[in-house]
Amino acid sequence: MTTHESTGTAPRPGDDAPLNNRVHHIRSGELDGYAAISGGTVGSRKLWMGLVENPPSSATDNHHHGDSEAGIYVVSGHPVFVYHDGTREVRLAARPGDFFLVPPFVPHREENPDPNEPAVVVIARTTQEPIKVSVPELYRLEETDMR
Repeated sequence: MTTHESTGTAPRPGDDAPLNNRVHHIRSGELDGYAAISGGTVGSRKLWMGLVENPPSSATDNHHHGDSEAGIYVVSGHPVFVYHDGTREVRLAARPGDFFLVPPFVPHREENPDPNEPAVVVIARTTQEPIKVSVPELYRLEETDMR
């Protein structure tokens, strides 16, 4: 395998390669808010990736991500992912190195019960931009409700 080193994410002057015909390198200090890879940052068409930090003793609202799948990798902390399985509320405690898949339209929330340490996760979604639809409560959608 041949390796070529390049620096930065922006094309160099005179570089006429289309944005979708090269590898993009987003350095840790170059995130656009939470987004690292999106339509807005690098021209991604089907993928969104970002880094999210949930502060100590926090919880998101109940929400789903529309028709987007979400893959989650726990970098640090001990977040708890909460959803409803149709019978009861389910709480999945995580630790660094764990992965999760949140299917389309599944209402859930993320909690960080630790009073001292933030929970940091990397999220990948199958849409180029993040979709977040807030819902009043956790519930299990029926198959006919899923688009």
